[in-house]
Amino acid sequence: MDGIRPTIRTRPRESGTRGSSTFTELAQQIRARGLLRRRYGYYWSKLVGAPLVLAICLGAFVWIGDTWWQLFTAAVLAIVFTQIAFLGHDAAHRQIFVSGRWNDWISLVLGDLLVGMSYGWWQHKHTRHHANPNKLGSDPDIELPVIAVTAETAARQHNPAITWLRAHQGLLFFPILFFEGISLHASSVRRVFARGRLERRWVEITFLALRMGGYLVLVFIVLSPGIAFVFLAVQLGLFGFYMGVSFAPNHKGMPVVPREMKLDFLRRQVMMSRNIRGARFLDIAMGGLNYQIEHHLFPSMPRPHLRRAAPIIADYCHAHDVPYTETGLFASYAIVIRYINRVGLGERDVFTCPLIEQRAHLTTN
Repeated sequence: MDGIRPTIRTRPRESGTRGSSTFTELAQQIRARGLLRRRYGYYWSKLVGAPLVLAICLGAFVWIGDTWWQLFTAAVLAIVFTQIAFLGHDAAHRQIFVSGRWNDWISLVLGDLLVGMSYGWWQHKHTRHHANPNKLGSDPDIELPVIAVTAETAARQHNPAITWLRAHQGLLFFPILFFEGISLHASSVRRVFARGRLERRWVEITFLALRMGGYLVLVFIVLSPGIAFVFLAVQLGLFGFYMGVSFAPNHKGMPVVPREMKLDFLRRQVMMSRNIRGARFLDIAMGGLNYQIEHHLFPSMPRPHLRRAAPIIADYCHAHDVPYTETGLFASYAIVIRYINRVGLGERDVFTCPLIEQRAHLTTN
């Protein structure tokens, strides 16, 4: 990794049929290794264990009672809710069951009923992201309301308060993540009541009402108002922060693709994604999102297979001159901060897609 941009060693192949056949060859290797087969034992243990752990935490919350020690319970719940959200992410990507209906209902229960996040909202947004990661006008994950991650987004803003915030967004990035939990819940509520097609709308409304209403009632029954508000602030803040630091390293600071540019599937997914090196503990802590390249290439690959697939895909990409970016966790945060700081300070050409740069270089030489 050179600064914030991955290195391309040789001339890229053009997108199209050849690029498609290149991915097909890789997919055949992955399938032959059995890395797309279901892991029912792994996932059933989590599907049983996650609600059980949540029930134990809520039972402990009631037993501990009205005390400031509950702030430790809030921190534990933030971790538990995030881990359940990761499991819902796996179900939404059809990693758990062959049946799409089973995966959908697991996502609804885990996301809406247990975590308080709309599956329909997430699915609509996340599907577009997977189709065109980091592509202008196509990827909703680079069109954020507060943080600007592209020069184009930063240039459109004329609100003085947002302009000031974005000028300091490198410094404020991690503090802003503490508000992500509130944002996720609010976006979910807006989506289920907004116009437009939403499958199982009333199921989502019912589940979200039970989750949010029931949770608030429980908190204010057990805790006095002052402790209750602080408890909610800690739990929501840490939940949002945990979610944010898990997703932030995946694409931010990687190439931003112009609207008109077309890439074959392999390059579109690999070149715009970043893996995070680490031990198995990191796999658990990040819910497998540290293998972002493998996940984007094979979204339905069960989480425990991602670690095994990574060296195969890395070697394949290197053999086919496709940049495969991998870095440490804290190094990735430094890249993200440096990148969004440059965007916020108004640099127009923060990160040109390396394919464009290289084609320009080849033309001039």
